[in-house]
Amino acid sequence: MDERTKKIAVVTGAGSGIGRSVALALAAAGWAVAVAGRRTEPLEETAGAAGDGADVLCVRTDVSDPDEVAALFGAVRERYGRVDLLFNNAGTFGPGGVPLEDLSYEAWRSVVDVNLTGAFLCAQAAFRQMKAQDPQGGRIINNGSISAHVPRPHSVAYTATKHAVTGLTKSLSLDGRPYKIACGQIDIGNAATEMTERMQTGILQANGQLAVEPVMDAADVARTVLHMAELPLEANVQFATVMATAMPYIGRG
Repeated sequence: MDERTKKIAVVTGAGSGIGRSVALALAAAGWAVAVAGRRTEPLEETAGAAGDGADVLCVRTDVSDPDEVAALFGAVRERYGRVDLLFNNAGTFGPGGVPLEDLSYEAWRSVVDVNLTGAFLCAQAAFRQMKAQDPQGGRIINNGSISAHVPRPHSVAYTATKHAVTGLTKSLSLDGRPYKIACGQIDIGNAATEMTERMQTGILQANGQLAVEPVMDAADVARTVLHMAELPLEANVQFATVMATAMPYIGRG
């Protein structure tokens, strides 16, 4: 791809799982990709997996810290001059299996800080850059979750933040209209990542039973994000759900 037409993406939570898969898919399609995450070594592993010909910038970032988010987008602006895509992916489930009444304030706050405040801070920084750059515009894709629609037992912090991400997506989509900034959301169910390993050994269901749940390859998610990312700014996938076909989500499973 010609350097003058290369698209620039920022992917948060890119050191593993869905973030890594999406970063690799974008790099393979010719995008320059800034990968962000809390630890440098996994980011460098993502960059290495992209291959020698890929244009990947590693920026260690805690998305819940406004100064670090500003530094991330400053580094991207300095190297590339613009941002065409933010995949707002960084997230945490928090402590698993903790009943609502036993969830500590610290645990609640840590999930909110990453999943909601972090998503807002990155979206705000991307929005500012996309509004200011020439040509104006870009795309933000938020990683929601199946939990943006229905909760799992003992998941109040994660579920509440993912419902809030849906509100963030709608507000960004509306406020971005005058500036050619498109915003959509992908809600993912049971992609095979470190976060979903317990799906394959048995996870608590709404009826109180433990059940093994099917999973899908994270690369299947990445293909969907790539499709959303490469649409012209005049078109937008507002909400997409990508899930393991037989997971207990539709119906009364």
